Amino acid sequence: MITVTINGKEIKLEKAVTVLEAARSAGIKIPTLCYHEQLERYGGCRLCLVEVEKMPRLQTACTLMAADGMIVRTETEAIADVRRGILEFLLINHPLDCPYCDKAGECELQDLVEKYGPTTSRFKEKKRKVTENLQDPVIVRNMERCVMCTRCVRMCEGVQGAAAIGVINRGGHSHIEPFSGNKYDCEYCGNCVSVCPVGAIMSRLHRHSYRPWQVKEKVETVCPYCGVGCTVVAQVRDDVIKRVIPRIGSPVNNGMLCSRGRFGYEFVGHPDRLTAPLIRKNGVLEETTWEEAIGFVAKRLTEIKGKHGGNAVAGIASPRCTNEDNYIFQKFLRVTLGTNNIDSTARMGYAGAQAFIENIFGQGATGNIISGLANSDTVLVVGGDPTTVNPILGLQIRACSRKGGTILTIGHVRGLQHFSPVELDPGAMLETTLLECLVLSLLDRKGLPGSNPALEAKIKAVHADNAEFLKNSCITKEGLADFVDKLGSSGTPAVVIGKDLLQTAGSGYRLFLVCAINYIVNGRVYLLSDHANEQGLLDMGCAPDLLPGYRPLSYAEFRKRYETAWKTPLPEKPGLNIFEMIGAAENGTLKALYVMGENPVFNLPDAATVTASLKKLELLVVQDIFLTETGRLADVVLPALSWAEKDGTFTNMERRIQRVRKAVNREGMADWQIITEVARNMSGKAHYTGAVAVFEEIARVSPLHRDLSYDEIEQGNVIYPYKGEPLRGSAEDIAVQKPAAAAEGTISLAIDRLLFHSGTLSRKSPALIKIYPEAVARIHPETAVSLSLAEGDVIRISSQSGKIELPVVLDRHAGRSSVLVPNIFEGTGALRLAGMGLDPVLKAPAINGTPVTIERIGKVTP
Repeated sequence: MITVTINGKEIKLEKAVTVLEAARSAGIKIPTLCYHEQLERYGGCRLCLVEVEKMPRLQTACTLMAADGMIVRTETEAIADVRRGILEFLLINHPLDCPYCDKAGECELQDLVEKYGPTTSRFKEKKRKVTENLQDPVIVRNMERCVMCTRCVRMCEGVQGAAAIGVINRGGHSHIEPFSGNKYDCEYCGNCVSVCPVGAIMSRLHRHSYRPWQVKEKVETVCPYCGVGCTVVAQVRDDVIKRVIPRIGSPVNNGMLCSRGRFGYEFVGHPDRLTAPLIRKNGVLEETTWEEAIGFVAKRLTEIKGKHGGNAVAGIASPRCTNEDNYIFQKFLRVTLGTNNIDSTARMGYAGAQAFIENIFGQGATGNIISGLANSDTVLVVGGDPTTVNPILGLQIRACSRKGGTILTIGHVRGLQHFSPVELDPGAMLETTLLECLVLSLLDRKGLPGSNPALEAKIKAVHADNAEFLKNSCITKEGLADFVDKLGSSGTPAVVIGKDLLQTAGSGYRLFLVCAINYIVNGRVYLLSDHANEQGLLDMGCAPDLLPGYRPLSYAEFRKRYETAWKTPLPEKPGLNIFEMIGAAENGTLKALYVMGENPVFNLPDAATVTASLKKLELLVVQDIFLTETGRLADVVLPALSWAEKDGTFTNMERRIQRVRKAVNREGMADWQIITEVARNMSGKAHYTGAVAVFEEIARVSPLHRDLSYDEIEQGNVIYPYKGEPLRGSAEDIAVQKPAAAAEGTISLAIDRLLFHSGTLSRKSPALIKIYPEAVARIHPETAVSLSLAEGDVIRISSQSGKIELPVVLDRHAGRSSVLVPNIFEGTGALRLAGMGLDPVLKAPAINGTPVTIERIGKVTP
């Protein structure tokens, strides 16, 4: 125990902290400008100077460690004179434009000058003039206001790891500037905006539109984009979200955000939002009343069920909807319509991969704490770039490197390239063989643990010729040995698995090899997730073979539990998955499809086939916030509320349940309310008073969520397995099916997973569009030469499933045998080119590796 006395107050400390932190723990205010709790100690501004007995000079409280018996004074005349002088110096060049500056009201310099600063200035010289920089579409810089605390630089380099800005020039000419010049060329996380104490670096999204004291509501909720589930605070004025900021101390992101989380909220108020139900009359979608739309849907579903049976109806749930929405949706299909035909786009890789991994390692194997990555001594990344899919998780991997950990990557990972990764890049054709070689090399080094005989039998059947592999690849024997040595000697390894592994031909076998590696080294698995509630919708039972609580439908005792709770017999046979639904619509056995918050025409492979199949349905109902590509085909379109307009919960990739809170008001109904109204019109039984009532039912009937409440969730630490019952002892045979060798010499499709975008939400966010406005095809320079292409050419990319036209951008990190295409922008989505071929084990589509042809059709017009 350390005891210090500050301003006569005795403070007991359980661990060594700085004097500043000790004072703050006791409620004693010491002024600072350069200090920030997310940054390393700096001691630059000198405003935190304090007197310490037996020390001859004033000391910086933010760097001085508290010692037992130390006596500190923070408010003396000598200290006041120094602080007054420091602030007077800062105001020499600082403009006195507080009435105009957007930072007024939350400016730390303004507050400090008011309390500690001089009332007049002795300096008569002219102030330094720096023109305000408005050339960046998202961030505005006014270096006249900069106090050179370097918080932004230290945040960008030391925490974010982007190193995109720095101090330019020296002395009185020093200023902060991006290395790219006037416009930022960075990750646009905006974390520099968060830590700037003055109005030097600010967001343009709310420029001159409000003042901090005009914010009427500050609503803590969860980011609607990826599966990390960052805590955000929506600042609201006049029912409009003016700004989204992080919360320091939140367990998931601790004050950090990515570009999507910080700048991607504008879709909520986009003018393209649906405002009224639409119904197709004479081939045209026309606005109608809620009563007519819901009555029509209920009538047609009742007719189709009566004529063809419940299995002629199916539903697609949404990883962007809340747990409450998805629970009600699957209950509606099972209880009201009598079918297990429910699935989601989690079938694109996440659902099958998680089932496969948990079959080997047990339920909850992927539910690991994200911050734990920073404390691992080794992180193996395979299947893509975590810094673009789940950026805040990617920061933890970067933090691992800064702490001295080892980063191992299979393939080039752009977001980790400056963090000393040990990289093995065999090319797409040889990745399976590399994984086999790693398994065998680790087996020779460490042997098998002996805890999973079924898995070990499969591992012993793996064969590969290291010498032949090294001969055919650019990897050296020494490089492979070093990689194996670092992975095999790790004490706390983690394995991060991305979609690029899961959406490739032979993905099931590759995932088995990665699981074998994880088993041998005794690591923790992290499965990257694209969507905010991808885990939650599976836990709610939105899968053809799952019930709420992630319980297998095939177990009679689980079915009996829900039949008793819902007072309805449930179908025993698993339903159709999302790809089987498209096939059933095509062959005519599926008559009706209800799509909640999803866009299968855009987000499933082979848009032409999906579109043709959906057109054959007798009834297509789409429930969404925008009129999507799928919505334009619908018989009825029902406008839902967005994430910011309703209450509920999300479950992130850690399986942490978090509260989603209503921030703004909008006329309409949440997804679960719309479904409830349809069910009530069909059976007259459904009724809930609010989202809390829905969750109370979940907590009653789901063994996994047993006895949970909103009050507990709001405390922020509801982590798997909660108070419920994780599923034990239900392992099935481990399916392993080695794929045939891929054809060489062809150009293939690869998905370009963009940092700044995420599906149809981000393309309705103006700030993100300004950062990354259009799709491009990224091609390796050597591949471009072989195809007689140059930067700026427009090419047509064709496959058996479709074709798109895009401008060329040369990228030396693209694969030499592939073309990188994003699946974001309407009309140019990469999935239009992919086929419906599924991996036999994971049932996920083999998108990466789709053969394509490329032809030049022109140049980009200026």
